[in-house]
Amino acid sequence: MIQPDSVAGLSRKEIEERLAKWPINGIGLHPGGSNYVFVVRLAEDDEEIFAIYKPAAGERPLRDFPYGTLHNREWSAYIIADALGWPAVPPTVVRDGPHGIGSVQLFIDADFTKHYFNLRDERLDDYTPVAMFDVLVNNADRKGGACLLDGDDRIWAVDHGLTFNPLARRRTVMFEFNGTPYPDELLKSIENLVPTLDDGGSDLRDKLAGVLDEPEIDSLIRRGREMLESRNFPHLDPDWNVPWPMI
Repeated sequence: MIQPDSVAGLSRKEIEERLAKWPINGIGLHPGGSNYVFVVRLAEDDEEIFAIYKPAAGERPLRDFPYGTLHNREWSAYIIADALGWPAVPPTVVRDGPHGIGSVQLFIDADFTKHYFNLRDERLDDYTPVAMFDVLVNNADRKGGACLLDGDDRIWAVDHGLTFNPLARRRTVMFEFNGTPYPDELLKSIENLVPTLDDGGSDLRDKLAGVLDEPEIDSLIRRGREMLESRNFPHLDPDWNVPWPMI
């Protein structure tokens, strides 16, 4: 499957509108997911676009995440990444689909033989925004394959269903960043984000309040402040803070 070339010329808002409004008229189960994940075709007139659809009804019950909330966390991660300006997260919406409400995210044409473990030696710096984002959103599932390399050599961060829960253990494969300094330019983005999140009347806070619990938003703010204070990646345990499978 190849995403139409026309998608490259669209703005983020135009892509979001297509994902949210165009009819889904083709669907296939994506293999290998722990939850039900579908590749879908959305089309209107003679145009089409491909996306990844994760219905709430297909979510597997988890011990540390409330059932039926993962699709909202996918969308929340997207709007936080958009507010920061990093990392690259594909446009994502929440909408009704063939199996009910779920997240619908732009499909990224990627080289699926490439992942963190065989790219980190030459491109470790390019993963810094992803690793830093995972600290902020408390990602419990950063596998090596949850970063996609597209044809333009751009790295996209995907699979953010296990985020924002303050009680979940952070899980990642990116232990090379343990204890290293956060880049100043990325800290500046967090410095700008935290007051917006803390403003009860802000548009961003209102969006999150519609899909996340207040304690989850408060812990997001707290983690942002901790990052500004520490200015270094936390030390995580490679025997404890790991996802499964690792790719």
